[in-house]
Amino acid sequence: MKLNIFKLLLIMPLVLFSCKSRQGQVTEDDSTKIQDSTTMEVKTQFNPADLPEEPVFDIITNVGTIRIKLYKETPLHRDNFVKLASEGFFDGIRFHRVIKGFMIQTGDPLSKDMANESRFGTGGPGYTIPAEILPELKHKKGAVAAARRGGAANPLKESSGSQFYIVEDPATCAQLDGDYSVFGETLEGFDVIDRIAAVATNNSDRPLEDVIIQSVKPVM
Repeated sequence: MKLNIFKLLLIMPLVLFSCKSRQGQVTEDDSTKIQDSTTMEVKTQFNPADLPEEPVFDIITNVGTIRIKLYKETPLHRDNFVKLASEGFFDGIRFHRVIKGFMIQTGDPLSKDMANESRFGTGGPGYTIPAEILPELKHKKGAVAAARRGGAANPLKESSGSQFYIVEDPATCAQLDGDYSVFGETLEGFDVIDRIAAVATNNSDRPLEDVIIQSVKPVM
């Protein structure tokens, strides 16, 4: 698929995502309209005030650990990730969308329960985050960026409140620069990213075997 096709996909209505997922867009459905009905117990895991300006976190999964650093240049996304992690929000969430040669996506609380499979990609905390798109923050290998709704429904390119993706192939993701908020990078665990990207998936890019976030912990 050629680069100009990717660009076209980025501006198409989000309804495309409800059909066959397409490489070249990283989307979420309208999480402000469709929310997780499960009551989540909020339990503080750590004190965000104890973290440095660029906090480092271990995303511990059932296939290995990915260590990431969050950027001080994107404080809204950084602080939101820290808040959610401190509440244990990500614990038990699946990587619900995986495209080898592109990226791996997670952060949807609905993915904790397979009964919600038809709604994976629609969940969130009930809010969006204003875009923090900076030209110097690129979709390099291991970049951490926020998923978002696409097209005319989201002209300000606001990010999902919780869904994010990690770049597996920067050559393929380069066309996303300037369109999505990159707010962190991988420090260690690139092999884990590749391992997740290589799992078998169905026609909706859902992994056939569970890849689950067990916990997200700060590296103090």
